[in-house]
Amino acid sequence: MFFGIIDIWAYVIGAFLIILLPGPNSLYVLSLAATHGVRQGYRAAAGVFVGDTVLMVLAAAGASSLLRSSALLFTIVKYAGAAYLAWIGFQMIRGAWRAWRQGPAAAEEAEPERRPRPFRKALTISLLNPKAILFFVSFFVQFVDPGYATPALSFLILGAVIQIFSLLYLTALIFGGTFLAGQFGRHRRLSAGLTSGVGAVFLGFGAKLATTSLG
Repeated sequence: MFFGIIDIWAYVIGAFLIILLPGPNSLYVLSLAATHGVRQGYRAAAGVFVGDTVLMVLAAAGASSLLRSSALLFTIVKYAGAAYLAWIGFQMIRGAWRAWRQGPAAAEEAEPERRPRPFRKALTISLLNPKAILFFVSFFVQFVDPGYATPALSFLILGAVIQIFSLLYLTALIFGGTFLAGQFGRHRRLSAGLTSGVGAVFLGFGAKLATTSLG
């Protein structure tokens, strides 16, 4: 046992595989970096880090029992998250449609009006994702020995491991997104089509979260 952590290497492997799973957080960082560059991509990544940290702290504090015991609370979180993801998807599709119809000049003029707020959006996406909440809660708890004297240290180590993996993964997505932006930057209609596709995926995430159950 390592600082109250049960089977640290199983956790490391599991955390690595979890980070690689596609989700709304990583997709938002990728799409934002592709459309607005590295700096905005890292701002979105910072929102993801803070959101994940909040979920981990809540898990360590035992908020999982409250969420599992209250079907009403879970339902509120579930539909709020689903609605927010669907709204982001709709905004992406609408912006891509305008860029497609109006052309480059109109799109550039409209840019200041729709400047993203990446940190706040990424943070909200993280906090309103009921699947992420339940997953973080159940995943962390099972690797901590309840009899260990300082469980906070155990959770700190577990959190540091997954945040390091997250940083490396999101960094790869950010620079991958800027590379794609360079490839498609001269083809605005193709870019608009890709943005529409990402928006449709967000709508799909919203629909999937709306059907999530406690079981």
